[in-house]
Amino acid sequence: MIKILKYSFYDLMRSKWSYIYFFFYLFLGFVLLFLNNDLSKSIITLMNVIVVLTPLIGAIFGAMYHYNSKEFVELLLAQPLKRRTIFLGQFLGLSISLTLSLVAGLGIPFLSYGIFMSADIFDFISILIVGGVLTFIFTAISYNIALANEDKIKGIGFAILAWLFTAVIYDGLFLVSLVIFDEYPLEYFALGASVFNPIDLSRILIILKLDISALLGYTGAVLQNFFGTSVGMLITSIMLMLWMFIPLKMIVSKSKKKDF
Repeated sequence: MIKILKYSFYDLMRSKWSYIYFFFYLFLGFVLLFLNNDLSKSIITLMNVIVVLTPLIGAIFGAMYHYNSKEFVELLLAQPLKRRTIFLGQFLGLSISLTLSLVAGLGIPFLSYGIFMSADIFDFISILIVGGVLTFIFTAISYNIALANEDKIKGIGFAILAWLFTAVIYDGLFLVSLVIFDEYPLEYFALGASVFNPIDLSRILIILKLDISALLGYTGAVLQNFFGTSVGMLITSIMLMLWMFIPLKMIVSKSKKKDF
């Protein structure tokens, strides 16, 4: 699996799209720091970008890479290699390369600004970690969608739809349900509903870490009131890990059953 991971990683690092992704975050980091002299405000703005953009990139790249490397996968399947080794190696190579572009693109401008000398360094690292986790989650989800659909256009479309649902539609449906059933106690419902959306979990985790009560929102405030900041962060972290490992398990299961 290591050899396949290395091949996928180096192949993607030579891709122009990886450089575009890297330079986008590089440009974004310098612009944020130029417009905001306050690191805390820059980090808050960065949070709103990362929790929306990194899942979209992971979803698109995951589906596209699977379809573009399909012939190479068929060649590997003809060799005495386990299917789990092939697909996990490709998935890890893709996810690590995207995460590296994110970390390097944002790390360079913030390092040049002197983030290591600031008290906000741990908040910045937390945002990078959450961005990496979201990349792994949505790359795995899109990989599952691509494995389940032979048609390239349909697979990429479903992957984008999965991102759109979790980033936009889910929150809209959630707010509508809160308005309709406002006379009922919805605290536990709010907590349960947030578990089924990795983007909401990531946003809550970051805001709990930053301790910005004004931006916590309904589910974040409920989570803080019920469990406190430390326990709330632990619970959301565990849920995010489950969101990452369950799609990985599904990739292994589908790859064993899929007929190429």
